[in-house]
Amino acid sequence: MENNKVNLKIIFIGTPEFGAIILEELIKNNYQPVLVITNPDKPVGRRKILTPPAVKLVSQKYKIHLEQPVRIKNLELRIRNLKPDLIICAAYGQIIPKEILGIPKYGCLNVHPSLLPKYRGASPIQAAILNGDKKTGVTIMLMDEKMDHGPILAQRELEIPTTKITYKKLHNKLAEIGAGLLIKTIPDWVNGKIKPKIQDEKMVIYTKIIKKEDGRINWKKPAQEIERQIRAFNPWPGAFTFIQKKGKKIRIKICQAEASKDNKLIIKKLQPEGKKPMNFEDFKKGYKENIF
Repeated sequence: MENNKVNLKIIFIGTPEFGAIILEELIKNNYQPVLVITNPDKPVGRRKILTPPAVKLVSQKYKIHLEQPVRIKNLELRIRNLKPDLIICAAYGQIIPKEILGIPKYGCLNVHPSLLPKYRGASPIQAAILNGDKKTGVTIMLMDEKMDHGPILAQRELEIPTTKITYKKLHNKLAEIGAGLLIKTIPDWVNGKIKPKIQDEKMVIYTKIIKKEDGRINWKKPAQEIERQIRAFNPWPGAFTFIQKKGKKIRIKICQAEASKDNKLIIKKLQPEGKKPMNFEDFKKGYKENIF
């Protein structure tokens, strides 16, 4: 075994960009899966254009066999027949049943963008920004049938770089760190060099599925909280509000803002519905009413 690499039959399970970054790094490090499983294509945007998940695009790029089940349980027999050594999961979006988790020789590893047991669930990156955390990180864990519950194999911390960081930038940074940590963890785990660490249930914090309505700004909140909301929900669902112009209700997305020391929100950039993002000063020229 050279360069600490191990020869494994791997199945990869994931859906959005976070999973795609992990998958790409696995392939580049000679851990190309024999099968990729992702969610079905979904209609996106106002025109409801059927759009493939980011993981599907990576799978097609490298000509890896792909499955897109509505329910992953339907693939149990196919996975069993492949006799995988290892399953790797990153941001899939479905709970994987224990019947599938028990198939691979070395279990199922999950790459999760938080320092578990803090921020289990669907929105750990947004939660770190919303709560003004100074640090976050990535966890490689051995999956069980409960959500983000299994024992920890490896963790790496990341100081949240600045108060200016948006969800997208933090997401990409954590995906890169997670990919690197996974590549290091796989051979150590397979060769018995890692002792799994049980999570402390007293320290568990759960996060929720973000919905479009969560982006609506409550102007009664402190400016610091609103500013964090703007960064946490950039680009989706976006932090937004409504204004009236000539009796018409217009949705405005706040793209960039700062919170002053005296608790005032200074809006830098915004995007009126149906238009491109613009500087706040330019926006005010066309909207003479009292805006916010």
